[in-house]
Amino acid sequence: MGPGGGEAMHAVVLNCTLKPSPQPSNTALLAQVVVDELERLCVSVEVVKVVDLRIPPGVETDLGEGDDWPRLHGLLLRSAILVIASPTWLGRPSSIAQRVLERMDAMLSETDSEGRPVAYNRVAGVVVTGNEDGAHHVISEIAGALVDLGYTVPGQAWTYWNAGPGPGPSYADTAHGHAWSERTGRTMARNLHAVAQAMSGAPMSAPPSE
Repeated sequence: MGPGGGEAMHAVVLNCTLKPSPQPSNTALLAQVVVDELERLCVSVEVVKVVDLRIPPGVETDLGEGDDWPRLHGLLLRSAILVIASPTWLGRPSSIAQRVLERMDAMLSETDSEGRPVAYNRVAGVVVTGNEDGAHHVISEIAGALVDLGYTVPGQAWTYWNAGPGPGPSYADTAHGHAWSERTGRTMARNLHAVAQAMSGAPMSAPPSE
């Protein structure tokens, strides 16, 4: 069975804001729409604000003492659904999002008991906020990396919000566009759930060895 098969389905949301707690996160507000819809679909969701952890740079699963990544790696392996939520900075994903993807690189060489890459039969989506444009670029960069790792990214498994061209207010300080972003977030959650269920019933097999 794929992840979640025969058991309650689990999801993890990695909020890659640059703002450590207790600072509020605009990205968390939009990601919560996805969380609420997943929970409505009876998915158990854990949200992690990555900047609050010690995640040193590297491309290994465990860099030793002081490295909090192994706990996140464990969450990834327990979750059928992954959501990476990132603000937009200079038109690009946050440095925290990039750090997460670099640490996930180690998953390329990890396989399950049936020889499948550990990201196989798991689905992923992306949430992006920012007061200027660049959201589609951020979605593309993160989604492309997740597909490289072996995740399945369903159609329309993303949502975003931005204020339009030029500097401006943040998500929490506005009302415009929220209805679209939130509706798209609910659609994202449903698509992630539907494809995760389908893959649980008919998982991908291991790639050919030769």
